[in-house]
Amino acid sequence: MSVFKTVFISMSLITAGTNLFAQQTRDINKLLGYPAGTKLLIIHADDMGMSHSTNAAVIHAFETGSITSGSIMVPCPWFAEMAAWIKDNPLADVGIHSTLTAEWKYYRFTGVLPVTEIPSLIDKDGYFYPTLQQVAIRANPTEVEKELRAQINKAIAYGIKPTHLDNHMGSIYVTPEIFRAALRVARDYKLPLSLPMNLLEPVAPFLKNEIPPDMIAVDNFMMLGSADVGSDWYSMYATMISNLVPGLNEIVVHLSYHNDEMKAIAIDHEDFGSEWRQKDLDLVTSERFKKLLRDNNVKLITWRDIQQALYPE
Repeated sequence: MSVFKTVFISMSLITAGTNLFAQQTRDINKLLGYPAGTKLLIIHADDMGMSHSTNAAVIHAFETGSITSGSIMVPCPWFAEMAAWIKDNPLADVGIHSTLTAEWKYYRFTGVLPVTEIPSLIDKDGYFYPTLQQVAIRANPTEVEKELRAQINKAIAYGIKPTHLDNHMGSIYVTPEIFRAALRVARDYKLPLSLPMNLLEPVAPFLKNEIPPDMIAVDNFMMLGSADVGSDWYSMYATMISNLVPGLNEIVVHLSYHNDEMKAIAIDHEDFGSEWRQKDLDLVTSERFKKLLRDNNVKLITWRDIQQALYPE
């Protein structure tokens, strides 16, 4: 298991800490016009388009004001369903969950581009590799860049106006060359690139020399990890809220309904599995969680807010 796999998939609750990387990037509060001590928070749903169950759960979360942002996996089979809803709901803050890995046991997906154009990204069975270590060793950065552009172009063709670029499992951070490719793509499409700095600093020190000073950093990126299976969900999220810091915070959740479809996708995968995702959905849509946010004087924002500040029309 690679260090990135360990951190992005298996790490327990990620919380704030000393963040030297963020000190070299732009001041988000100043950029958005908030006082210096403001705790800005994006509540973000990953994996839109992964399954019908995921789509239905994320739509419910958007429509109940339980999340402020999400990102869509263009290569996944249920992309078109989610894209149709996004097109009909243009105010929803939706980015591209750039996808270069397919980690599930039986539920696999491949690139938007033909295999002949991105052979270094595809395993012997015709799918993306399941691990980040394989991506780091085998992926050609030129092919990564082509695939990322193809995913964004397909989303745009379906009527989506993406607000940012983030990443499934952290594959764009595994080497300097792949990160540079992702950065070029983000700049060309005028998309803020998610930089979970408190997570990246200890595992990708090479990024310190790759991040331009005009970028926006996520000072405090938080999500649950495999060590939290069986934990009390409210207590874990209450810990996250108590660890919010002045600047940009992001809580990433994984939403689906605990049904036969999601159980089949996530077979042998307790962490980020079917029951896990139902717990996330129940938590973020609860009045108890919303009260927790109000009581902690949190200012909810979106990636669109950041995009419009960085790239005013």
